[in-house]
Amino acid sequence: MALIEVRNLKKYFPVGAGMLHAVDDVTMDIEKGTTIGIVGESGCGKSTLGKTLMRLHDATSGEVRFNGVDIAGMKMKEFKKDYRSKIQMIFQDPYASLDPRMSVGQLIEEPIKVSKQLKDKHQISKRVEEMMELVGLAKRLKNTYPHELDGGRRQRIGIARALSLNPEFIICDEPVSALDVSIQAQVLNLLQDLQKEKNLTYMFITHDMSVVKHISNEIAVMYLGQVVEKCDAKELFKKTLHPYSQALLSAIPVPSIHGKREKIILKGELTSPINPKPCCRFAPRCPYAKDQCFAAEPKLRDMGNNHQVACHFAGEL
Repeated sequence: MALIEVRNLKKYFPVGAGMLHAVDDVTMDIEKGTTIGIVGESGCGKSTLGKTLMRLHDATSGEVRFNGVDIAGMKMKEFKKDYRSKIQMIFQDPYASLDPRMSVGQLIEEPIKVSKQLKDKHQISKRVEEMMELVGLAKRLKNTYPHELDGGRRQRIGIARALSLNPEFIICDEPVSALDVSIQAQVLNLLQDLQKEKNLTYMFITHDMSVVKHISNEIAVMYLGQVVEKCDAKELFKKTLHPYSQALLSAIPVPSIHGKREKIILKGELTSPINPKPCCRFAPRCPYAKDQCFAAEPKLRDMGNNHQVACHFAGEL
């Protein structure tokens, strides 16, 4: 059963030269208890998609259904009352997403107080300690401040804040990109353990293909606001069909002194996301582009095994 159903979601920003198409006609389902990885280079719209799903940005058009209810068109007052606590976000930078003037305990209890889920001080304090224990933060750190902690512990505070309201859906916006490799593994394992324990549903936003392969059930590849390929995580690495996805995968380091992978170097100019023409946005950088690519916009089509690709010549390359 799909917990989140996204239908033709668009988010445009007005700029001096026109409308910037940050998220453009995205459609996907996210099954309950699973993780969908969203990958792509910087500026492709990954974070904007996540923020639009949880209404930090209001959608320009389209639907976002949570358990069948369209929350994108809902009044903000109603959304905050009934759905804000069910959709939470872990932000990318643990150094910037935490108020330096608040202690660990205050940071974790803040969403509980704002949502008014608990009002009794003793109950709130108990919930904070439970969250700290759940994410592996020692109780002795309750009165410490973010600047006194390392990056891994700071990110655990962010995870504890997101979990404090017992959400069903968590958007993880590059939650390990600012951490050391050893700490990354700890946080990723923590997220997976919590998912199994609480049957959580994740959207995991990253530009790191190795990380997304490790944690995701499904992967959606984005390019300039659009999903260009979407399939099972194992399927993507076994049978990559879109030229952009192939270029992303070619950049993954091979962990062997004998291993060698030919990197695909993309050349050409980036298509402007401001008032883009109805054509393939990857065409100016695609080594296989033909006249049709510059004349018509490819739509996502199923290539079998629920493997969707937006490319006129997918399967022929």
